Amino acid sequence: MTRTRAWLLAARPATLWAAVVPVLVGGGLAWGESPGGATSGDWFKIGSNVVEGAFRADAFVVTLLAALAIQIAANFANDASDASRGADSLDRIGPTRVVAEGLLAPRQIWTGVWVLFAVAAAGGIYLAVIAGWPVIVIGVFSILATLGYVGGPKPYGYLGLGEVFVFLFFGVVATVGSRYVHDSTAPAEAWLLSIPVGLLVTAILVVNNIRDIDTDAVAGKRTLAVLLGRSRTARLYAGLVVGAFLAIVAFVIPELTPRWTMLALAAVPLAVRPVQAVFRETAGPPLIGALKQTARLHLAVGVLLAIGAAVG
Repeated sequence: MTRTRAWLLAARPATLWAAVVPVLVGGGLAWGESPGGATSGDWFKIGSNVVEGAFRADAFVVTLLAALAIQIAANFANDASDASRGADSLDRIGPTRVVAEGLLAPRQIWTGVWVLFAVAAAGGIYLAVIAGWPVIVIGVFSILATLGYVGGPKPYGYLGLGEVFVFLFFGVVATVGSRYVHDSTAPAEAWLLSIPVGLLVTAILVVNNIRDIDTDAVAGKRTLAVLLGRSRTARLYAGLVVGAFLAIVAFVIPELTPRWTMLALAAVPLAVRPVQAVFRETAGPPLIGALKQTARLHLAVGVLLAIGAAVG
């Protein structure tokens, strides 16, 4: 195991699409905006730098880099914190955890966390120049949420609140914020499309926690899956997946969101196997497969929503 390979494992590349999808959807909405700025139901607007055509390539790229930096920092922090609390035991079935297995020291991982936060902060400053002070607020709260997930005296990830924060920050905040940075507006479409994005990214966490339900319970990590039990958590997972597609349809029919976002329904077949696995399987390897399939589903829906939003 090389040092580079260990850092790559700690970054958990398969999870990084969770950071990419909201940026794609926000960028797609900005691309599809009619000239002259937001015209379809602004819920709030700060500043006056609305330009001809909302999309800004520099804002898109910087937002993507900052989002990835925060996501990787969250993965690093999770690796180090879970190891210190005994949640990543040798009985756990899943991807390698580098601190628990002695591949990297906790101090090294935490140094990586703060370096990545610095990268995200630099991106946030650039975006604040473009879009204003709300970007700084979003960045600060995102970093605090990252640290609070498994860190601090009462990490909310150990109290059954992880899903709530993932929905809010990787769904609503990330999607609306990714739209906002282009022209300082947050149209209703961004808020509404953040819901299916948030539901599916939450489903990724839910299936991850179903896989770890037994070892988390032993370690005292009271995730929502531990609190609800396996069968009710499986129903929650199915509800999140089905709810995401229902939300897309419900918003398009009254023309609250761009009609072409209905393209995302083409991803429905990708939902069948992971839903079946969550209800049928209890062993680690099949649930790892369901986790990867859910991540691919989230990505496919995000790409199709972005394309549909850009087309209009």
